[in-house]
Amino acid sequence: MLGAYYVGAGKFVLKEKIMEHLVQSAIDFLHNLGLSAEGVVFFISMLPLLELRGGILAASFLQVDYIRAALICLLGNIIPIPFILLFITPIFDRLKKTKLFRPMVEKLEAKAMGKSEQIQKYEFLGLLLFVGIPLPGTGAWTGALIAALMDIKLKTAVPAIFLGIMLALMIMSLLGYGIPFIVNALS
Repeated sequence: MLGAYYVGAGKFVLKEKIMEHLVQSAIDFLHNLGLSAEGVVFFISMLPLLELRGGILAASFLQVDYIRAALICLLGNIIPIPFILLFITPIFDRLKKTKLFRPMVEKLEAKAMGKSEQIQKYEFLGLLLFVGIPLPGTGAWTGALIAALMDIKLKTAVPAIFLGIMLALMIMSLLGYGIPFIVNALS
């Protein structure tokens, strides 16, 4: 079944439903901590897996004004990137020297590098599209990790990732705000 995950007992769940569930769970958890709607959106945008795409969905669910949501999501998604680009390789190198963390780090590296073919082939454009097209396993976190592991120069990686985040914002804005606006306008 294309576009679905097997969850057992002969049941499949659409990938989109899993993302919605993750976002809703994060919203519930963060709201229970007392965060404002904007704080929830910001925090979700910083998280790996959810990132900007989850932040825009959360903002839409929480009815945060679009311009405010877009700026919060951009900021939240951008903040971790320089740290990943600059520090992940030395952190991974240190962790690989330990018996406890070596298998986890090697698995993360292999998983990230397994998605690096288009980036290796097209570097700037490949990284931009990898970050910008919201598919499972892509995004700024993974793109930055791959760029760091491939030792892509910062002057190439930073603008490619930033433009990729902007592309993801455009796509997710259409899905999270544009389509609901059109549907409401037509009903």
